[in-house]
Amino acid sequence: MGTTHDQGVCIRQWDFSETSQTVSLFGRSLGVVRGLAKGARRERGAFDGGVDLLSRGEFGAIIKPNRDLATLTEWDLLEVFPRLRTDLIANQAAFYMADLVGRMLQPEDPHPLLFDCFVESLRTIGAARSPEEPPPNGTGSLLVFQWTLLSETGYKPTLTSSAPSDVFEFAPASGGILQPGEATDGPRWKVRRTTLECLATIGALPEHNTPSVTVDRANRLLAAYTCHILGTEPATMRAVFSKSSS
Repeated sequence: MGTTHDQGVCIRQWDFSETSQTVSLFGRSLGVVRGLAKGARRERGAFDGGVDLLSRGEFGAIIKPNRDLATLTEWDLLEVFPRLRTDLIANQAAFYMADLVGRMLQPEDPHPLLFDCFVESLRTIGAARSPEEPPPNGTGSLLVFQWTLLSETGYKPTLTSSAPSDVFEFAPASGGILQPGEATDGPRWKVRRTTLECLATIGALPEHNTPSVTVDRANRLLAAYTCHILGTEPATMRAVFSKSSS
């Protein structure tokens, strides 16, 4: 069995021994790969002294059928995101995104579009900046990531309605806006028209001056929908959305 190479982001890690690690890597071409990096913590070796959480690198892996763990053969660090270590809000958002990747994707199921979106979101919220620079649009990047994740995993919500209303009802069981008179099993969530309009133009968020409160409501809607899909509320989600929305 040969070695396969890919670029990836470390979304989870465990210490296996004093010198080795078990890691989950989200690869662009391989998808989520869980593997054992023997000797990863040795200063001189094939792993640059270890695989750090939420860092991007090139890796080699020997993936054998019916094995829970791949054998990682190397890790070449390419990119880190400094603000994730110093900014609590950025750190919580990054951990939330990494957690969702691990929960929503099946092992070795590649999603290159989602990978690119994930990396770009990490760059937006995690890049170093000078005090004179304006803060990045972290909530906008998080919204784009959540939308891309749902779309890539087959849960893209349907948000169109013919009703001339400013408030609609979203049914998480069907993943869409209820049409007038439509019945549904399960909860109904009130959604403002401005929230739907925000999601309809999600690809243009960085250029549009969408009010932050609207972006926040859209983020919370997608997070609640994701929570419904998972059947549980991840702790990382609570950390990001713990503050009440106005």
